[in-house]
Amino acid sequence: MKNARDVVITGMGVISPVGTSITGLLEYLETCRSGIRQWESHYLTRKFPAATIPQSFEADFKRIELPYLDRCAQIAILAARQAITDAGLDTFEHEGPRAGLYFGSARAGTASEERWFEELLLEHRQTAKPFAVFSIMHNAPAAHISIRHQILGPVMTHSSACTSSGCAIGDGYRQIRDGYVDVAIAGGAEAPITASVLGAWDGTRAIATIDPEDVGLSCRPFSNKRTGLVMGEGAAFIVMESRERAERRGARIHGRLAGYGVASDGYHIGSPKMTGQAEAMSLALADAGMAPDEIGYYNAHATATKGGDAIEAQAMRLAFGAAADRIPVSSTKSIHGHLLGAASVLELIISTLSIQHQMIPATLGLEDIDPECSLHHVPNTPLRGYPIRSAMSFSSGLGGTNTALIVAKDL
Repeated sequence: MKNARDVVITGMGVISPVGTSITGLLEYLETCRSGIRQWESHYLTRKFPAATIPQSFEADFKRIELPYLDRCAQIAILAARQAITDAGLDTFEHEGPRAGLYFGSARAGTASEERWFEELLLEHRQTAKPFAVFSIMHNAPAAHISIRHQILGPVMTHSSACTSSGCAIGDGYRQIRDGYVDVAIAGGAEAPITASVLGAWDGTRAIATIDPEDVGLSCRPFSNKRTGLVMGEGAAFIVMESRERAERRGARIHGRLAGYGVASDGYHIGSPKMTGQAEAMSLALADAGMAPDEIGYYNAHATATKGGDAIEAQAMRLAFGAAADRIPVSSTKSIHGHLLGAASVLELIISTLSIQHQMIPATLGLEDIDPECSLHHVPNTPLRGYPIRSAMSFSSGLGGTNTALIVAKDL
């Protein structure tokens, strides 16, 4: 587009199993330490590996607020606040409709919903508490953030499974690029570590077993030893602005959001398709005006499922051609688990940190690479001092939506 504006990232925030700040996240990445732990519930006989955050956040809120705030909303508010503060901002009231919020989640309000089911089915209550709907509703995290920071333009909630926050970022990116808004807060949050969610996912036969030697190694993307995905919780947000706005106020720029691609498989609700994934990657490259060999790092969706990892490897080869043999690849889900709708934004932030610190994160537990997943893998030990100018973060969701985001070093 002739009048398209540069979109830059000026703020980042994270609450995750591998750090509750950007500094903490970077430390986990540099040391390749896992945030995966054993989790159990009195409702379920099976014990699960799960990437949990071992702390409560209720003390960060007033007592009168808590009935309205599911854990998902709590961590979303805190991660968004980090990003907004990092950008040197606070309230957006003066921006009017020129500031937007784009949020993604696959399962917002899970704990509150499960609690109501307990009251209904076990305690035989006939009516929920007055605040139940407000803590369960899917757009609650976005609403709370917009209220606290007076974001008065579009406040949108996306739900496309594992690509939810990727679509949210892409939407905000396009809105700024095309001139509809000047600044956007975008990201996602999930708090799905509950009996109802893990029990349901266990039915798909896609959940990993606990590694008998080290629970932290239970998620092994691309490995012959992989047994399935590890569910994770967390929230992450970025602040995006037009370059003109960011430079006018002297903001620090973390990176430039250079490209976005979204494409759907149109194939199967639970199985991915190579061509849809490759199309999203190719669209992102075209949007960025980049050739495949200009990508210095590929952050993979790879969840450690038997079929999914191999299909993504094939899709990357289709989209990148010969460059696929040269571009370093890793799946950081091996340490932070699968954050469902919040996965895309966390992994975009990781890709941005990789560029800033010239470091390629590793895939933990990757000693025995599946030949069907053959790529230029970075196993177990991060690559340091590695020159990167741009990175692609790819996500694929149940239902067939695929997103690819490209972040680049600022001009």
